[in-house]
Parts: sequence; structure tokens; C-alpha cells
Amino acid sequence: MKGILHTDGGSRGNPGPGAAGIVLTNQNGEVIKEKGEFLGVCTNNEAEYKAISFGLALALESGIDDLDCYLDSELVVKQLKGLYKVKNSGLSLYSAKIKQLETKFKKVTYIHIKRELNKQADKIVNEILDRRF
Repeated sequence: MKGILHTDGGSRGNPGPGAAGIVLTNQNGEVIKEKGEFLGVCTNNEAEYKAISFGLALALESGIDDLDCYLDSELVVKQLKGLYKVKNSGLSLYSAKIKQLETKFKKVTYIHIKRELNKQADKIVNEILDRRF
């Protein structure tokens, strides 16, 4: 089954309190699941990686095997596509976990989008952080 995943991660302070937002839809744009998660203290990049990791797991749980992933972090997209090396040792652990999750899909594609096209996932992140701080 084909799925569309929008994820966002953010921290206030970088590092600071972080959260992840995940929106999983079918190919017609109908929401299958939405999820938000408080991450504790982390950097923006760590939050982005955690968000995509949670999103991939959510897609697997939902029976998705062909997934288009939309992120507003150009760095993370380029790293996951192998265009940039992951130099940070902490991020390389997240990257390895994501690569392991990818093997459970027929196909995973990462697409960079502008922030304004990722509004729902961003909204989830900000709602979580607003409630806590």
C-alpha cells in the first residue's frame, strides 16, 4: 500500500526542549494517523531524525510498504539520500536506525519541501512544545 508521510522535528533553544510531528496519509491525502511526541532536550537535527524514524515505524504499523516522505529539513533529506555524509556521531546512530527501517519497505523516497508545505506536522510540534513550556 502507498503512503505519504510528512514529518517535522524542532527544538526551542537548539539544543533545547524538542518535539516530533508525524502525519501519515494515503495517496488520496486522507489521514491514516497523526502523532506527536515530546523528545526531551535535543537539537533541531536530532528532532528531525527522530521524527522520520517514528514516522517510518508508524507507516510499517499501518501496512504501508511504499512511502514518500516529505521533510522541510534539506540537510536531513540530503543525508538520507546519501548526498551528504552524516558527520555527527549522534546523528549517524539515527541514520543507521532509519536505514534499517527502510529495508522493511518495498520503496522509500525522501523529498525536501518548503516549511509552509509542512504545516500540519509543524503544527503538531509547536502544540506539544507550547503545552509543555
